[in-house]
Amino acid sequence: MNSFLVTVASSYLLGSIPFGYILVRIFRGQDVRKTGSGNIGATNVSRTSPILGALTLLLDALKGFAAVALARAWYPDQKMLLGLAAFMATAGHVFPLWLKFKGGKGVATAFGAFLLVAPTTILLMIGVFAIVAALSRQVSLASIVTVALFPLVAWILNSNPDTPQMLAFMAAASILIIAKHHENMKRLLAGTEPRMQWRRG
Repeated sequence: MNSFLVTVASSYLLGSIPFGYILVRIFRGQDVRKTGSGNIGATNVSRTSPILGALTLLLDALKGFAAVALARAWYPDQKMLLGLAAFMATAGHVFPLWLKFKGGKGVATAFGAFLLVAPTTILLMIGVFAIVAALSRQVSLASIVTVALFPLVAWILNSNPDTPQMLAFMAAASILIIAKHHENMKRLLAGTEPRMQWRRG
């Protein structure tokens, strides 16, 4: 089968696994989409349980990582497919097949996916995220700032000099994630975006 189609399908399906929804359903008997922001990602899951939120963050990152790892294992000579896999895993999380294409915002999945592609840049971006989140106590602001800077920093660091297409996939993933944060941006501009309040349990 065509390597492009295999990468698109496998990466999208991996990205579509709604770990936040599954964990809250199993351990809390709730639909996470009906609580908090209604999102299936780690931030909203954490409002139900910080432990499940942390596990969701890890699993969402791992599914992105796995998508790129599989593409690299199957097609080691086609580096362009790594960027495609990373983007499709992110798109799968944002538009999951299993939840009628209504998913999360893709930050953790994108970080995990691009970790194999541009590890230095991703580690730097995790630091940026942590600093912005700590100063603002707003995960949405930290996510938007970090994702917006990601392609630029990757370009400055020249993380993938042999695969210029990679920047296009990075930019596409960033645009998708930022677009998914449109409601957060409205609240940030209005000064009504809530700050994180971690609960026990």
